[in-house]
Amino acid sequence: MAMLANTELARINEPTRVPLLEGHGDEEGANKLRWWKKVLDVEEAKKQVLFSLPMIFTNLFYYLITLVSVMFAGHLGKLELAGATLANSWAIVTGFAFMVGLSGALETLCGQGFGAKLYKMLGIYLQASCIISFLFCFFISIIWFYTEPILILLHQDPQISKSAAVFMKFLIPGLFAYGFLQNILRFLQAQFVVLPLVFSFVPLVIHFGIAYGLVHWTALGYKGAPLAASISLWLSALLLAMYVICSKKFEHTWEGFSLESLHYVLTDLKLALPSALMVWKVLEEWAFEILVLMGGLMPNSEETTSLMAMCVNTEAIAYMIIYGLSAAASTRVSNELGAGNPDKAKKAMAVTLKLSMLLAFVLVLALAVGHNIWAGFFSDSHIIAEQFGAFACNFNNCRFCARCFIRCGQRMWMATLDCVCKHCHILFDWHDNFQSSWV
Repeated sequence: MAMLANTELARINEPTRVPLLEGHGDEEGANKLRWWKKVLDVEEAKKQVLFSLPMIFTNLFYYLITLVSVMFAGHLGKLELAGATLANSWAIVTGFAFMVGLSGALETLCGQGFGAKLYKMLGIYLQASCIISFLFCFFISIIWFYTEPILILLHQDPQISKSAAVFMKFLIPGLFAYGFLQNILRFLQAQFVVLPLVFSFVPLVIHFGIAYGLVHWTALGYKGAPLAASISLWLSALLLAMYVICSKKFEHTWEGFSLESLHYVLTDLKLALPSALMVWKVLEEWAFEILVLMGGLMPNSEETTSLMAMCVNTEAIAYMIIYGLSAAASTRVSNELGAGNPDKAKKAMAVTLKLSMLLAFVLVLALAVGHNIWAGFFSDSHIIAEQFGAFACNFNNCRFCARCFIRCGQRMWMATLDCVCKHCHILFDWHDNFQSSWV
């Protein structure tokens, strides 16, 4: 018995042997996980990214339709590139951006109607908004038709103005399609139907074939590029319209065309006009258009106008991505505030800001590494590619970051960054290096 007791006591007192390597590895992994959680809430970031991706791709694909046409036109020559890039930026400011603003009324009307379960009213509001968009498209198309004398009045090169005017005239049908398209998108988003919008890449893929065929296989040549954009935009609008009409998801929100929508035109208009005239949308776009017009006032206006417009279009693509992320942030914050969780709303906003900074870094890095490849999509000229690389690094990088900050509500940081940009660019000489036009 004494021997058994001694043996049992020795076994109890024996130190427990734990593999040192395994314990160290678990502790290191836990430390890494805690470090990541301090930097970024992975679960919240995942929610925002998954929600924003459909909106990002949708905005990006529809924007690329007209930009692809610019690329096809740009490979025909320097004059065609200058005319197409100037026309595209002019179209965005005077038409496309305004259509996006007008459709903003549906975010309020359809959103409230859907929340109040007045499903029939969503279809009525959609028709009223389409009527308003059609009327404004008619007046804007008159301005587009007289693009040449307007640009000449703004002291642009006569040949570039003529080339831009031709592009604009064949893009007029696409303006009407774009107005209807934006209204349908708001109608779908108000009902939280965003995943099917990812298939908006289908018209973009088809557009490549249409643009190539009209530019290179017909006598249209340069005129075929904007005509292809108009065809593809109408194809996009018709596909979305057929989806709304044929899908059973919208049997309560779309009950067919009705004359009742005429009674709600003024109601929609009261919200549509302030939305279209919001400073962050229209006036900001005008600021970028002024830069493009300033490029036409400098020596060798074909190259300067092309380069300035290429940079603005590149920055606009980054804006589409940031816009999708900001929409996700807006939804998450409003949901948490509505649920009475201000701390979670603040946390979601912090995650969005961190994601935007990471996204800005990725975009700047991609531009720094691949600017020659990107410039090659617009033109075969090595001179334009080299100048774009030098100018893009000065123009776009800070603007990408500024877009991220302003879309996430950090206007003080954006103002500081913008001030730094301006004081840096003032060092450039106006005549020798037109990068200083950013001032």
